[in-house]
Amino acid sequence: MHPIRTFTTRVLLGALLAAGLVSESALADIVIGQTAGHSGTVASSVKETTQGAKLYFDIVNAAGGVNGQRITLVSLDDKFDPKLAAANAKTLIDQGVIALFLTRGTPHTQAIMPLLVEHKIPLVAPSTGAMVLHKPVNPWLFNVRATYQREAERSIEHLSLIGIERIALVQVDDTFGDDAVQGALAGLTKTNKTAVAHEKYDRAKPDFAAIVPRVMAKQPQAVLFLGSGSAVVQGMKAVRATGSTAQLVTLSNNASAGFIKDLDEVGRGVIVSQVFPYERSLTKPIIKEAAEAAQHAGVELTPTGVEGFVSAKLLVEALKRAGNQPTRQSLRTALEKLNHLDLGGVEVGYSTTDHTGLDYVDLAIVDQNGKFRR
Repeated sequence: MHPIRTFTTRVLLGALLAAGLVSESALADIVIGQTAGHSGTVASSVKETTQGAKLYFDIVNAAGGVNGQRITLVSLDDKFDPKLAAANAKTLIDQGVIALFLTRGTPHTQAIMPLLVEHKIPLVAPSTGAMVLHKPVNPWLFNVRATYQREAERSIEHLSLIGIERIALVQVDDTFGDDAVQGALAGLTKTNKTAVAHEKYDRAKPDFAAIVPRVMAKQPQAVLFLGSGSAVVQGMKAVRATGSTAQLVTLSNNASAGFIKDLDEVGRGVIVSQVFPYERSLTKPIIKEAAEAAQHAGVELTPTGVEGFVSAKLLVEALKRAGNQPTRQSLRTALEKLNHLDLGGVEVGYSTTDHTGLDYVDLAIVDQNGKFRR
């Protein structure tokens, strides 16, 4: 294992400037690293999540930073490619970031996980709910959102409650799909059902022209799509092109305004599970704070924006407790001592044996105006 390298602000910024990772105007003392699909199939939701995080970092920096130190988020584009995600993470680690933050994708985060232990660096708030990130506990990984399995199970339970019996599953053929589908299957078992169809598609080259006719042949009343971004959009449009009126459902990784925009007229009535409080619940202090920040910045607050905002606030609270000159180790220690932390109507807590974070799951439906409603 390599020892954790400590950098002065000047040396770190010099290295980041030389690598082209920050601008000359970035006067940060604390640098956080992110690798995510800023281009590719999940670009719209990654943009909104990152935007939400920056809204909170801007609030903190405007107030003088954390213990007098400003925060900069350095974001690299991995194009939703697991190999590039791992390479980007190594680049950020080598440049001395104190933590990795808001990675996106299950196989992508899995590719990064060995680096966390090797370099003893925390990864905070991976934007994925894979069970493998929760159990067994990785000492350097701190989840914020609920698991995909719980989302999928809750979605199936809801479909059963509204009288839907014939449910089809369409999943991406990777570790994310294989993980999330376990929750769907658990929900089906709990409601004494079996899937009328269960199909998998290739993440890189989905072929819904072949898959959807097989699914529709089983006459499903609902289709649960377990996948990401543009691939799920393609699948849902293919279902509607057959004339089917089946209820379409997907998980919170697609809870973005960009996803709804891409669905266009197909979007109305789509159910999307949610893992954070409703972005219009202004009675919750953290939602009110996020909404005011978004309004000030002239951007729309979306469910994925809330995820970024909440995750950034959690990270800042840990940094405040990590000492005047925080290190990767002191940040991890601070995170593990956060017990029943109220972020403003949202409570998060960790320990040495539990890095789960929230267990909040709700459902939203896309209305006629292209907005999420609960």
